[in-house]
Amino acid sequence: MYNLVSFLGIFLLVGFGWLISTDRRRMNWRAIGWGIGLQLLFALFVFRVPAGVGFFRWVNEAVITVLGCASAGTEFVFGPLAKPPGPDHPESLGLILATQAFPTIIFFSALTAVLYYYGIFPFIIRGFSYVFTKLMRISGAESLCAASNIFVGIESALTIKPHLGEMTRSELCTVLTAGMATVASSVMGVYVGALAGEFPYIAGHLVSASILSAPAAVVMSKVLLPESETPKTLGVSVRPHYEREATLFEAVINGANAGARLVVGIVALLLAVLGLIALVDLILGGVGGWANGWFGWKVEWSLTTLLGWLFYPFTLALGVPLEDVGPISVIIGKRAVATEVPAYYDLAAAVRDGVVRNPRSAIIATYALCGFAHVASMAIFVGGVSALAPSRTGTLARVGFRALVAATLACLMTACVAGVFCTEQSMLLGG
Repeated sequence: MYNLVSFLGIFLLVGFGWLISTDRRRMNWRAIGWGIGLQLLFALFVFRVPAGVGFFRWVNEAVITVLGCASAGTEFVFGPLAKPPGPDHPESLGLILATQAFPTIIFFSALTAVLYYYGIFPFIIRGFSYVFTKLMRISGAESLCAASNIFVGIESALTIKPHLGEMTRSELCTVLTAGMATVASSVMGVYVGALAGEFPYIAGHLVSASILSAPAAVVMSKVLLPESETPKTLGVSVRPHYEREATLFEAVINGANAGARLVVGIVALLLAVLGLIALVDLILGGVGGWANGWFGWKVEWSLTTLLGWLFYPFTLALGVPLEDVGPISVIIGKRAVATEVPAYYDLAAAVRDGVVRNPRSAIIATYALCGFAHVASMAIFVGGVSALAPSRTGTLARVGFRALVAATLACLMTACVAGVFCTEQSMLLGG
């Protein structure tokens, strides 16, 4: 029954996007149909086809192995502070994000730079881009950006830098949506570290979610802001634009430095956002306490609780079992303002403490959280893309919030697609 709910949820999300669309008569049904179809085919391959299950088991093991390599540098630099809690590390001082999770970002960023240097990522990105362009009949520039976001974050805009100045409003919305609906490979290690203890195959799921979210971003972007102009690269394959380092060592240095800047940005973001949320909760608690006393209510007043109410019907549509809808909706709602990092750690704690009891709920939530779809990210992506195309700053600012909504719906759609094929017997779940 829940698999059917997830399947219907895909179309409920598209229908909701259509209701708030800027032009309900200009739907690109080919992009919408092929976008949903590609997700369902890929999820079928991952969850049900033995070859696909085997491949993603291998991907999961590869990611875990690479994470083990990343810990070598972390332990050398931070010593006991780098030891995560658990029976295998009795000398651990407890969970410390700054010394246990965030250093992996620097390692993965350097690894990504190496894969770019050898042309591995550009080759794969061009393949995804060609499929998106030809099947969904969208512009080559926006499909290239969406494909790039499977592997990198804000850097994906660099691959289409020559085209940004001439892109339509709908294309720019797709660029922003794809950036916020996906996650960079450099931060994936943080999420794996958060959930690996509860789900041995979490790395495979995160890779799967990142791939599924690219066509989902295109679908939701085209629903909320349909194309009303003629893109310059419509139906044309575009080659990635990037500057290749002169040497491998230079690529490692640049990648590590980029990762370090990303870590500093994430830490600053968490310090600011979580502090502001605490301030808002303090104000809401005071006002809500007065309202509870005056009207006789028994309501818990906090920002995460209010967002949980907002996302409750969407969480139902994902196919989450009823007993887990409440806590999962709160976690998904928290991501909208507090970023996905604390949301993943909250999910891990909820599973560990028995608040979320059904494995299906946790897997669906993992897919729903796999994206930069939060308010702070909107500012980062609008600012980052504007820096590459200053003449389009006004347009980017106007479509930014709509792109955030589209990215949020795209992440939820990805969770629905996973929920269609997710069963307790699925091999990828370890059953």
